[in-house]
Amino acid sequence: MDNEIQLISDGDGLAVIGNAADVERFLVSEGLSPKGREPKRLKSVFGTGAAAAQAGSDIAAGSALWVKLTKESAQRVKKFGLMDSKTPGISHVMVGKPGSIKNWLQTEKGAGSFLTNPARLAGAAGIMAQLSMQQTMDEITDYLAKIDEKVTDVLRAQEDKALAGMVGVELVIGEAMTIREQVGRVSEITWSKVQNTSETIATTQAYALRRLDALAEKMERKTKVGDLATAAKEAESKAPEWLAVLARCFQLQDAVAVLELDRVLDAAPEELDRHRIGIRIARQNRLELISRSTERLLDRMNAAAGEANAKVLLHPTKSPAVVQSSNHVVTGIHGLHGRLGIESGSRSSETRRWAVAATEVRDRALETGAKGVGAAKSLGNETLDRARTTTGRLSSGIAERVRRRGGGGDGEERDAKG
Repeated sequence: MDNEIQLISDGDGLAVIGNAADVERFLVSEGLSPKGREPKRLKSVFGTGAAAAQAGSDIAAGSALWVKLTKESAQRVKKFGLMDSKTPGISHVMVGKPGSIKNWLQTEKGAGSFLTNPARLAGAAGIMAQLSMQQTMDEITDYLAKIDEKVTDVLRAQEDKALAGMVGVELVIGEAMTIREQVGRVSEITWSKVQNTSETIATTQAYALRRLDALAEKMERKTKVGDLATAAKEAESKAPEWLAVLARCFQLQDAVAVLELDRVLDAAPEELDRHRIGIRIARQNRLELISRSTERLLDRMNAAAGEANAKVLLHPTKSPAVVQSSNHVVTGIHGLHGRLGIESGSRSSETRRWAVAATEVRDRALETGAKGVGAAKSLGNETLDRARTTTGRLSSGIAERVRRRGGGGDGEERDAKG
């Protein structure tokens, strides 16, 4: 079978390796090149030294494109029957095109260097992990584009040295990434500059999570609509800042992980798989921490909107304000979740207008009144029927007694005359 290509997946992304034209046709035919998610070239991240050696000459000779997998595209890829490899978390398959662009089939022919060489497959897996994190970093950059200055101001305004130190950490990591792009590797000197930045980032992340938890707790303690409106307004003002700080922390942590994988690939390639798996686990743990705090605030804001809507008749001005503030916070949380790949909970609430609420109350009152009138009317009719029945029976009884009495008198009168 001609035109064979190799597919390698780590669950987050898919690498397609083969002849450039065939790779492009495959991506197009399977709908894996949507707008806004252009494939990235694996060879663009290779420099010199161990990285290039691990990748081999196959990528340089052909084409290797990587795409981020969505839920939909991951389902489409499943039909090719990717098989687990000896490299943890990595599956692969060879597919070919028997003449029709719409009919790519799995094939055993020509296994290919990546599928038969564990070292090269491990190298490709490490690079795919880097590309996945770089994609997230790019998406966070877009998310922060409009509020970047505000985030910097928040960090600089903190008296805590660790928080204020985030500004310096950004500069150090940014410099290391620039050197990496120019040199093609992460030297011991470059790594030494960034390896101690993780503690500062983690401290800042924990601080931002506590601030979001504090906003949720304040909302939970409020029951009156007026108090809810004040707390919701504060959340509307503060939550976006701390969400942005969390996004920046996550972005910098991914950058450090990218540099770390390069350093391991260069200095100790035999440990690459273990580092890649460890980084993946640590990254998922960070996502779960962020998800717990943000989902709690999300639930609290939606609950506040529900409470406010239920009392809109009594608070026609403050209730809509609660809903509006809540929706701003909810939108910000969903925005962050989308960039980080976190499944979001409930969406924004609709403002319940005073007139609508008043109409609903009126309709319920009329319905209740109508039911009451109907019940009373039914009861009255039943009573009247019973009264009529009783009266009828009573009248019949009296008439019978009168008749009997009248009949007996006639007989006695006849006897007397006789």
